[in-house]
Amino acid sequence: MEISGRIEAVLFYKGEPVLLADLLRMVGASVEEVQAALEALAASLSGRGVRLLTAGDYVSLVTAPDIAPLIETLRKEELKRDIGKAGAETLAIVLYKGPITRADIDYIRGVNSSFILRNLMMRGLVVRKEHVKDARTFAYAASPELYEQLGITRREDLPDYGTMLARLDTFEKERTDEDIVNTPTV
Repeated sequence: MEISGRIEAVLFYKGEPVLLADLLRMVGASVEEVQAALEALAASLSGRGVRLLTAGDYVSLVTAPDIAPLIETLRKEELKRDIGKAGAETLAIVLYKGPITRADIDYIRGVNSSFILRNLMMRGLVVRKEHVKDARTFAYAASPELYEQLGITRREDLPDYGTMLARLDTFEKERTDEDIVNTPTV
């Protein structure tokens, strides 16, 4: 597969801006090859519903500006629906463990959480911040509006905060220990 196709797949899978340096590593290509592939991808997406957005050192797939009215209608319909079990699960993880990376959320849940995080951000329940320890990724945290809706002023006021945090930590440790035990030896 061409580099532009690999880039498109990575950006689609990630569902969020990707640092150019990380993209180089992920697709295994040089700066020149990736730049040429990005130009080719941008040209191939021209006139379609998705565009390639380059903002500083980040690259992402975004919806085309001329499709905004349709997207806004869909967004409003989506916001009317219940967040569902997956949304509640993700929101609980962000509330009790946040700020937390999407990779860590995915690890705890065992599935990709990109779509759900996007939905929670659109609803104003979760905010995305730069990760303090790793500028190449983002961290997700409960929004001030969510705290307000829950009627709390700090995370420690969440129901059974200490117990839930301990259970999440135990779960993560058990999964990590499982991964170590089940890692094949060479």
